[in-house]
This record gives sequence, C-alpha cells and structure tokens, in this order.
Amino acid sequence: MSQSCGALSGNGKATWARIAPMEGRPALHAHRRITGHLTFPLLATTLLASFGSSLLYGYNLAVVNSPAVHIKAFYNATWSRRYGQSLSQELLTVMYSLTVSVFALGGLVGSFPVGMLVARYGRKGTLVRSTLLVFLAGFLMGFSRYLESPEMVMAGRFVMGLHSGICLSVVPMYLGEIAPKTLRGFLGLVPSIFICLGVFSAQVLGLPELLGEDGYWPLFLSLVVIPALLQLLLLHWFPESPRYLLIEKNNIWGATDALRWFLGKDDVRDVLEEMQEEQHSLSSVETISAWQLLRDGSVRWQTLSVVVIHMGMQLSGIDAIWFYTNTIFQHAGIPGPEIPYTTVGTGAIEVLAGLLGCFTIEKLGRRPLIIIGFSFMGFCCASITLALVLQATVPWMRYLSIACVIGIITGFCMGPAGVPFLMTAELFKQSHRPAAYIVGGSLNWLSNFTVGFVFPFLQMSAGAFCYLVFCGVCVLVALYVYIVIPETKNKTFMEINQIFATRHPFLAAPAGAVKMVPLGGYGALENSSLELSGSSQE
Repeated sequence: MSQSCGALSGNGKATWARIAPMEGRPALHAHRRITGHLTFPLLATTLLASFGSSLLYGYNLAVVNSPAVHIKAFYNATWSRRYGQSLSQELLTVMYSLTVSVFALGGLVGSFPVGMLVARYGRKGTLVRSTLLVFLAGFLMGFSRYLESPEMVMAGRFVMGLHSGICLSVVPMYLGEIAPKTLRGFLGLVPSIFICLGVFSAQVLGLPELLGEDGYWPLFLSLVVIPALLQLLLLHWFPESPRYLLIEKNNIWGATDALRWFLGKDDVRDVLEEMQEEQHSLSSVETISAWQLLRDGSVRWQTLSVVVIHMGMQLSGIDAIWFYTNTIFQHAGIPGPEIPYTTVGTGAIEVLAGLLGCFTIEKLGRRPLIIIGFSFMGFCCASITLALVLQATVPWMRYLSIACVIGIITGFCMGPAGVPFLMTAELFKQSHRPAAYIVGGSLNWLSNFTVGFVFPFLQMSAGAFCYLVFCGVCVLVALYVYIVIPETKNKTFMEINQIFATRHPFLAAPAGAVKMVPLGGYGALENSSLELSGSSQE
C-alpha cells in the first residue's frame, strides 16, 4: 500500500510520490494501460444520479404541455376574482409563456454557482444538497391552486429551474470523472436517456385518464418530489468523485477507496497514475473562474466549441417542440382528442432514440452522433415548414408534419441531447472543467429561456417559416463540429488537449520553442514539440 498510495505528511494530508510500476513491466504512461468494465457500483451511481436529476429536467420540460388549458383557466379565474375582469388574450399569453420559460431562467441562475458548489461540496455532495430545492418547488406548485396564487406556480417553476441548472452540469461532470475512458461515452449519455424518460413520463401522466384533468394539475406539477426523495436517501451512501478527492482535495486514501469501489478491483495504480499526471500539470494552477476561462488563450477553441454546441442544443428548436407539442399538433390539423396520444407516441420514440445513441456512442464516437443528429434535425425543420405551408391544399401533409416532429426529437435524442455535456467534461482538465460547465450551462439555459418565451410570438408572426430559423442553426452547428471538434472517444483528458493543439497549430508556439503558458493555462512551462514527440513514441 505504501508504494501505490504515497505517504502521509506531518500535517496528516496525503503527499504524492510517483507510483512504482508493476514488477516486470515497463514504466509506460498510465493512459496506455487504463481499461475499465461496467461494474454494478458504476451503473448504480449513474442510474441514481440521473434518476434524481436528469429525469426531473426532462419532466419539467414537458409537464406544462398537457395541462396548459387548465393552467390558463386558473390564471384567468384568479385574475377575475382579484381584479373583477378577465385577462386579455395577449396578457394571458405572456403569463403562460413566462410560466413555461421561467424554468429556463431559473436554470440560468442555477448554472452560475456550479463552480463554487462543486469545489466546496464536491460533485456528489452538490447533487445531494440540491434536492432540497425540489421539495420547496413541489410545495409551491402543489399548493398554488389551494392558495389561489399563480405566482406560486411561476415561483415553483423557477426553483425547479435552479435545481436543473445545477444538476444538468454536475451530473455529467460527476459521471465523466468516475467513469473509465472506455465507458465515458456510454455512461455520459445515460442522463440524456433519463431526460427523454422524464419527458415521456410527463406525457403519459398528462393523459386525460390519469392526471390530465383540471383538478389534478397541481399534483401533476409537484410529483417531482418523489425522485428527489429517493436520490436524497440513497446517493448519500455513494462515494465522491475520485478525481475531485485526489486532484482538488489531495485525499489519496479517499480517492483510492472510491476507485476500488467504482472499478471493482483492488489494483487501481494505473488510474491513479493518469490522475497524478493531470495533477502535476495543474500543480501551479488553481481552479479558474468563468471569466478567466474566457480570457485563457490556451483553451480558446475548447471554450468556443462549448459555446457553439450548448447554444446550438437549445436554439435547434427542441424546446419549442417539447414545450408546445400539443399546440404544434393542433396547428398541423390533428383532432383535439387524438393529440395527447400522438404526443405520448413521440415520447416513446425519443426514449428509443436515446437508447440507440447510448449503446452506439462507444462504437461510432461523439462527432458522428452529434453531426448526424443536428443534420437530421435541420432536415426535419425544413420539411415541417413545407408540410405546414402545404397542408391546407394537400391533406396528407399533416402526417408529414407529425413525422417531422418525431424526426426532430429522434435526431436530438440520438446525440445533441447528451453529447454537449459529455464533451464539456472531456475537452477540459480538472482546473477548467467547473468554469466550462458554468459557461456552457449559462448559455444553454439562456438559449432555452429565449426559445421558450419567444416561440409563441415567433409562431404567430412568422407562421410555418419560424422553423427555418432552427434549420439554419442546426446546419451551422453540424458544420462547426465537423470542421473544428476532434473525436474524443477512448482518450484521456491530457490526450484531448494535445489533439486540439495539433489540429489548430496556429494557436501554438513555433516548433521547438519553449513558451510560458498564461496563468490561466494548464501549467507553467510547456514544450509542444517535446510533448508531441513523446506522445507519438509511446
């Protein structure tokens, strides 16, 4: 144990010495030996973290869809009792649009303190503490009708947004740090499956036979407390991220125990060596802020890539589809009684699409999934425009519009739903990762809020042609990923950083030059040619 785990210093903290290589084997770099298989603790942690966080995000994306008529009626009745007159149609639209989009506004606010929270409480600790927000939101929404307060509905949606804004960044960060590199893609897309399951659950529970009636919508909105309660009770017993324990807290003993628990083996020296290599590269750098990340030229392309894929994820129009599915189908000419069941059918297909992406990502890679996903979404957005324009003269076009909605959701769930968060974890080292999630998460939620609030007015003014805006966004994001972002499958965080440097050499120093990396960079001195030559010889 003394060889593999270092020694304790006089103050009781672990000090790190290079781990001795296994006898009879050459001292290769750790990332050449790191392998991993799916263990029950890894799978259980992934499922539990996703169930109590990502599921709730998906649920809240769709939960306001089916009870929209009942919520609007409640707003109108409450307004009449308060002020003696009914709401105008314009003001009612604004109030309901705010109810829908305030969830994203809460997510935007919740994404800002992610870096501070994960540094103070850890990845798992942040997830456990954030469940308290769900209980507050459930109370506000559940008792809103009894207390005749539309403000409580909006406040509850905002608080749920705070929870999702935190968890949507912390869950992929946590899973990306506990997963072996050979499983990082698979486990990283599990949250996207739970997002789809959350949407599907809201669609099923919103059927008229279940909670879709007028008297049940407060209960429908407040069911979020059940997954949160299970996560609060169970996740507390699971280990913290080993990378966080070692690199940020210098807790070698805790990191070793966590690795053994997650990986299901006693000999974890290879993984500890890879983590030690990253720790050495960060020895002179503290965890940086979002502002420092934006100013750090050494990760300029990684940062720009996070901005593009996160904004593209929401500006692709997927939230317009999820928030207003029933309205879209109504405009497509689907009879009213059939709309809830058509919506449930789309939800089932998106779950299958999420499973397809999850089980193929380690074979196909990240880039193909996100490029194909955005390209297919762009094609479907263009097609739904054509279908809506022609449906007045060609009756069967309404079925094409349904197929296009399903196609947009399918393309999204195959890749764009989860890969941006996975890539954010993979493109940055430990010191930059929290700041990257703050930048990506805040832009993600800002775009989400913009689409959720503006779409009803855009649809009223531009009609069917509003989907061409989303088509253009999807095509541009797919082109950017194809040109700029490298494949990150089965690569360590150090290797991915080197790939960016070699793909964009104009950002690096001339060959053979030793340069000083800015304070926000990954180290103090760097010799790119030596690093690359050393890497190629391994």
